[in-house]
Amino acid sequence: MSDDAFAADVTAVAALGEPVRRALYRYVVAQGAPVGREAAAAGVGVPTHVAKFHLDKLLDAGLLEVEYRRPPGRGGPGAGRPTKLYRRAGRDVAVSLPARRYDLAGRVLAEAIAAARRDGTAVGDALATTAREVGRRLVEGADVDPAVPDHEAVVRVLTRHGYEPRAADGEVLLTSCPFERLAADLSDVVCVMNRDLVDGVLDAVCPGALEARLDPGAGRCCVVVGEP
Repeated sequence: MSDDAFAADVTAVAALGEPVRRALYRYVVAQGAPVGREAAAAGVGVPTHVAKFHLDKLLDAGLLEVEYRRPPGRGGPGAGRPTKLYRRAGRDVAVSLPARRYDLAGRVLAEAIAAARRDGTAVGDALATTAREVGRRLVEGADVDPAVPDHEAVVRVLTRHGYEPRAADGEVLLTSCPFERLAADLSDVVCVMNRDLVDGVLDAVCPGALEARLDPGAGRCCVVVGEP
C-alpha cells in the first residue's frame, strides 16, 4: 500500500472515532436507500445541524458519497433545490498494523481454483503458476528504477505489500508476513504460495538475479530472498 493510500484509510477510520459520527455512519449504511440529513438526524436522535456537520465530515473522509434528488412528484420551475442524500461510499477501507494482505491471498487462491477448473490442472500446480503471475502484477505501476540495485528495488516493491523487508548479509529478510494467520494454520499451502508470489515479484524486478526460498525463522516471514 502506498503512503497516500495508507494515510487516506487512517483518516477514514479516525473519522469514526467520534460517537455521533459513528452512529450516523451506521444509520446511513443500514438503510436500503440514500438518506437525507433530516432522516439521519431523527434516526440517531440529534439536531439536523449536528447531523449535517458530521455527515459532511464522513463525506470528506471518503466514507460517504452524496447524490441530489427531488422528492417524487416535484419538478420543474418552483420545485426548489434537490435534496442532498447520503449513501455509503463504494471504496473499501482497511487499516491493519502490522499490514496484512488477506485480500491478496484470497485473490491468488480464487484465481488458482478458477484456472485449475478451466484448464483441468492440479490445484497445486495452478496455485504455483497463479502466485507467480500475481507477483509479477504487483510490480506493475511500482515505478522501479532500473538504475537502482536489485536488492533495493525488491525492498521498495515488497514494502508496499506489507512484508517489511530489510537487507542483511546479501539477503533480504521479510520481517512481517502479510498472510500471518493463514500461514500459522495452513503453512504447507500458504508459505509455498507466498514463496511463489515473491518469486513472481523477483521475476519482474530482476529476472534471474535473486530467488525466494523457504527458510523459516523466529519473528519473521518464512520466505527469504537471496542469490540463486
